[in-house]
Amino acid sequence: MRRWACAAVILFVSATACSSQDRGASPTAPVDSASAALTGQLTAPDGFRVAYFARNLPGVRFMALDADGAVYASEPGAGKVARVWDVNGDGVADSVATAVDGLDRPHGLAFHGGYLYIANTNGVVRVRLGSDGRATGSPEALNHFDGGGGHWTRTIVFGADSMMYVSIGSSCNLCIETIPERASVMRYDANGQNGVRFASGLRNAVGMAVEPSTHALWVSQNERDNLAPDHQNLPPEEINILREGGDYGWPYCYTLHGAAVANPEYHDAARCAPTVPAALEMQAHSAPLGMTFLTAATQFPAEYRGDLLLAFHGSWDRDTPTGAKVVRVHVVNRAPVSYDDFVTGWQRPDGSRWGRPVDVIVYRDGSVLVSDDQAGAIYRVSR
Repeated sequence: MRRWACAAVILFVSATACSSQDRGASPTAPVDSASAALTGQLTAPDGFRVAYFARNLPGVRFMALDADGAVYASEPGAGKVARVWDVNGDGVADSVATAVDGLDRPHGLAFHGGYLYIANTNGVVRVRLGSDGRATGSPEALNHFDGGGGHWTRTIVFGADSMMYVSIGSSCNLCIETIPERASVMRYDANGQNGVRFASGLRNAVGMAVEPSTHALWVSQNERDNLAPDHQNLPPEEINILREGGDYGWPYCYTLHGAAVANPEYHDAARCAPTVPAALEMQAHSAPLGMTFLTAATQFPAEYRGDLLLAFHGSWDRDTPTGAKVVRVHVVNRAPVSYDDFVTGWQRPDGSRWGRPVDVIVYRDGSVLVSDDQAGAIYRVSR
């Protein structure tokens, strides 16, 4: 749906990270405050401003906000977590430093009980942070799970029950897994122990967010590829609202128009019958990743506060590429009902891209931050 026209907002740079900066050398390494060349143009609704918050973050993925307002961001390719800090509160990062390193493709991050939890591809670790925002010791390994296969990212959140929830993607595009934690969301205690499969049939639920009023766990689901005969437009990507013990269909079926449809490789309608349909169907192959509820986004108009922002990383297998944008998911009666574009422009008219959004969080001042692993940047969306 498109509920309103968007007005072009030129993406400009208020300040950027210095390309020569050694981010591992000092937790307060300065960020170059000089303006940099325009790298692209982003479009957002009237009244919104999009600017660089930080740059020089190669492959940046998921983010978490510390109690002091510092942003922690994973860099899986470098095996580290960066601390990105706006010291003077002007909406632009003043320092970017390595907070934790020596990690195995870190992805999801969460703060809980005085620790920073990091979801590596093969297990969760945690660290305590010192006054400088850096780890005070080596990461403490809490558990171990399978890190192989095609979907390597792991996402972590803590629920209202203080339990740890970890999304572990499938090892393949379409197969029957032999390792029960794959294609699932696992639940552990805060120490990473006593793991149980909370929900299954989730091919790759990369985005996770706790709905503020119901405390239900919502996930963004990357559905299967290569579905004949219309692999470009089927099956829809999904938002799922998880319930304990729920089976969300993969690999046997997918949701279309609110009903379970059997994948042709299995032809097992009976197996699909008890599965839980998607809460919202979205454009196939958009690759929905990080998402956040806007309850605390005080810089946004009141009508946004119950809604959700979701990053579409973008397709790889369509003749006409789709995605590479941030969408607003409209929530009515605590359920997603529709979505429309919120920030666009990473994808050029010819289908090429200069950036790909990954994660979205609400920042300490009520604005929103968006990470971009292709451009190695974090943007700030404000009024």
